[in-house]
Amino acid sequence: MTENLEQGYGRNSGQANVAIDGPSGAGKSTVARLVAHRLGLGYVDTGAMYRAVALRVLEEGADPDDHAALGRLARETRIETVPGDGGLEIWVNGRNVTAAIRSGEVSATVARVAAVPQVRAWLVERQRELAAGSPVVMEGRDIGTNVLPGAPYKFFITADPAVRARRRAFECRAETQPARDAVAREMSERDRLDAGRSQDPLGRARDAVVIDSTGLTAVQVAERILAHVAGRV
Repeated sequence: MTENLEQGYGRNSGQANVAIDGPSGAGKSTVARLVAHRLGLGYVDTGAMYRAVALRVLEEGADPDDHAALGRLARETRIETVPGDGGLEIWVNGRNVTAAIRSGEVSATVARVAAVPQVRAWLVERQRELAAGSPVVMEGRDIGTNVLPGAPYKFFITADPAVRARRRAFECRAETQPARDAVAREMSERDRLDAGRSQDPLGRARDAVVIDSTGLTAVQVAERILAHVAGRV
């Protein structure tokens, strides 16, 4: 199926972007990477872009409530995705920040930074530029509803909150119960902020295919997405 799917998908060049949305811990990043690899498309992690700006906010000691300053900081942040030995690396202004953007400090700050209209406007423009030249698999929280509303393939991945918390704790290498509890609280707060922000809140596009990943592996979720795409080609 994959060979035929890739051939057919290529014929839709320029209009075959895949939008994948969902809350924290649903597994959308892993799934998006698998789908992009299988289809031979670029992969865009929009969450990493917001984390990169949040890292700069922390390093510069900027006030998260100063929206104008954060907007300027975002415009001064050059974000690049570079292939590395361990997978895709995130570089900011020529510096590898792949590990730094996953720190607890960044995780605790990124939701506030992502809610700033000036930051969102700048990054959404960059995200649309990435998808304009050639098809990509883009994942985040407002891809199908705001960034790429015209994407022909939209998916919303969700999962039981307890399962999402376990997955995120594993990603964060939270090995003790207090650490896992802290990750769960942080994830719950991020969900609340993302769903409640005034601009581009977390939500499901009306035409998105919903996939509950609670009892599925990332490979199984990716196969379901590939099957949906194959059915439309």
